[in-house]
Amino acid sequence: MRPVATVGRERGARGRRAATTAALLAATVTAALAAGCTGGNGPRDDGRGSADASERGTTPAATGPSLLAVKLDNAAAARPHTGLDAADVVYAEQVEGGLSRLMAVYATQVPEAVGPVRSARESDLELLRQFDRPILAFSGAQKKLLPLIDRAPLRAETPGSASEAYFRGSGKPAPHNLYLRPERLVPEAPGQAALTTGFRYGSAPVGGTATTSQTVRYPAARFTFTWSDSRDRWLVGMDGAPATTADGKRMAAATVVVQYVKVRESGFRDFMGNNTPYTETVGSGKAKVLRDGRAYDVNWKRADPTDGTAFTTGDGTPVNFAKGQVWVVYAKAS
Repeated sequence: MRPVATVGRERGARGRRAATTAALLAATVTAALAAGCTGGNGPRDDGRGSADASERGTTPAATGPSLLAVKLDNAAAARPHTGLDAADVVYAEQVEGGLSRLMAVYATQVPEAVGPVRSARESDLELLRQFDRPILAFSGAQKKLLPLIDRAPLRAETPGSASEAYFRGSGKPAPHNLYLRPERLVPEAPGQAALTTGFRYGSAPVGGTATTSQTVRYPAARFTFTWSDSRDRWLVGMDGAPATTADGKRMAAATVVVQYVKVRESGFRDFMGNNTPYTETVGSGKAKVLRDGRAYDVNWKRADPTDGTAFTTGDGTPVNFAKGQVWVVYAKAS
């Protein structure tokens, strides 16, 4: 296994030699593409069977600023999070062992730091198809998953491919201390138009049920959202404790969506043999939308991976979200 620094020096040398002749450049590109197809030669991510993507090819960046999605650790040792309160959308999903991971999506603002960053999952690729060539920042992935990431219409950035964008914090033990400097990947926020989620914002639907709290349970994790009249927000709790940011602020969402989806086994397992759940975000089903202290039972539909998700009432009326951060928690449909 070669250190990332050694890989960088070798690539720099190849680049200088390639500049001497067109023929050598073509040979180097061919070799690089071949390496990108195999992947998995970089260092391990976190001891859970994940490999860094420093040696694989990445999708070229889209023209103009790109939306940024960051895969976040959500183990107790990883909290409190940094930069999570600046995300436009936070997705929560079940992973191995019944635990949870988060994906934070940034379009309207870019914080100074985000983390802790962890590894990608197969479900992330389907979820991100709704965006136009987003940047996916993550710590690594299983070797078998790297070819799928290669083929996905996104720009993958790991500590191996963008070492200057990552750093290790001192307040938490590894692997819960890897952080991202987003401005190194996204110099400017792409803006609201990049959020092709299908979400609509506006006045609340009619009806609904007055609700003070909603809990979503995974086998080894849970999320609780408690309505605060004074803040006009849903206060976030994780595993029975208030969720705060690194600077002590209570995390809060304007809208919470509990989306009931199919969660099935994938073709991947961690190093202990636990299967990685695959969360299907394309299809249709039921959901609960929380806003303004009320809960609305709605339907969701995402017909194609490139589509956003539409939320409607029983008569087909689109459901508006409250303006502000949205949390989408994927729960297993019964």
